[in-house]
Amino acid sequence: MTASLPAGAQRVLVAGSTGAGKSTAARALATALDLPYTELDALWHGPGWQPRPEFSDDVAGMLAAGRWVTEYQYRPVKAALLGAADAVVWLDHPFPLVAWRLLRRSFVRAATRRPLVNGNVERFGLWARASHPLRVVLGPEFWRKRRRTAHELSGAAARGVVVVRLRGARQADQWLQRQTV
Repeated sequence: MTASLPAGAQRVLVAGSTGAGKSTAARALATALDLPYTELDALWHGPGWQPRPEFSDDVAGMLAAGRWVTEYQYRPVKAALLGAADAVVWLDHPFPLVAWRLLRRSFVRAATRRPLVNGNVERFGLWARASHPLRVVLGPEFWRKRRRTAHELSGAAARGVVVVRLRGARQADQWLQRQTV
């Protein structure tokens, strides 16, 4: 794994657990590289947090555009995303940081009831769902997903995809600040 993106990278994924800051980093990286950013959460979630039936088609359209930055997530499209990527930035943050960020984010979103993707609102009652990010990160799934991501990205690196692995908020912030057009 490397510390630099390849010159002229046009298709970049940002990987990491829920709460690692994938969307924030992807948005900043897209700006720095002058590439379009697509938020996969906005393509996945329809009203009532239900998956949108057009999701895979929308992702295929984004990939076909040839220039993009997005998050590496959602199993139905992960292979297509990784197969099309020039590079992956992996936010491999320690569990306490991810858990704290996710708890803080979930609490603020539920307390303020600010509309999120496609008008959805986080509510405290949603925390009971097995699919809620807090349940995923605070349970054994965090460690399984981390191992699965390591395996997937190792395979991609063996095929020539550049993987930048960043551990911790300070390293990720410093790396993002060094990225320029």
